[in-house]
Amino acid sequence: MRDFTHDIREVQRRLAEAEVYLSVVENRERFAVLEHEVAEPGLWDDQDRAKKLNAEYANIKDDLEAFDTLTEDIENVEVLHELARDEDDASLEPEIETAIGAIAATFDQLELRSMFTGEHDDTDCIVQINAKDGGVDAQDFSEMLLRMYEKWCERRGFTITLNGVSEGAEAGIMSAEVTISGRYAYGLMSAERGTHRLVRISPFDNQGRRQTSFAAVQVWPLLEDVELDIDESDIEMQVFRASGAGGQHINKTSSAVRYIHHPTGLVASSQEERSQLQNRERAMGRLKSMIAAK
Repeated sequence: MRDFTHDIREVQRRLAEAEVYLSVVENRERFAVLEHEVAEPGLWDDQDRAKKLNAEYANIKDDLEAFDTLTEDIENVEVLHELARDEDDASLEPEIETAIGAIAATFDQLELRSMFTGEHDDTDCIVQINAKDGGVDAQDFSEMLLRMYEKWCERRGFTITLNGVSEGAEAGIMSAEVTISGRYAYGLMSAERGTHRLVRISPFDNQGRRQTSFAAVQVWPLLEDVELDIDESDIEMQVFRASGAGGQHINKTSSAVRYIHHPTGLVASSQEERSQLQNRERAMGRLKSMIAAK
């Protein structure tokens, strides 16, 4: 009968670390308070407060449930291991090995959270993609990046919203802005910030030559309730027809809004609402987030 003592001690050590980076003790106390607050009859009288409380409640609940499940799983495999050793039952080795492997895999995913120590790492984020050198290939590459982020969000269970897009004349996109919503969206997406390069045989070159194209990706945390006064003379507002990549029109009227902040060169857009007024509010909120985080 194989001795799994070392493997079990290792996952117990990782559990002790998880108790620290998940702030289990503090979060149990906070969770007890939140349970009373989210059950208040007048909670949704203030929708902003209600959304924040419910988001915090859900996040802490997920962390505590993950920790408690791991604790129970480790205790169960420890008992199974002791039983197998007492009975010298080697037939239980595959079950014990599989259980320890599953626990270790869960820790691998959970420990990513310990890396997110930035102030805004757990927030939603604004992502902008801009085609750079490379002509049509760069525009096509930019659209490829947009689709890649959409697929990535789908796999992670994140929500991605297209705020604005400028289509290329021949193919692809000149630029796009999206909002990605999900826990640690900014922390995860911040690694994408910078210039991306693609080298390939160009499908747009009749001679089939190799083409190098570039696309720039910028990422900002989406901050709420930013208290920031912006001089109106520094802002240029543009309105345009809302559309998706590929020319699929969401709205036939010019309800989409783009704000350009000339002192910083920052651009924020919104096209998801049918009302221009609502899009202006959303775009301004995003612009303030970008300026505050700059």
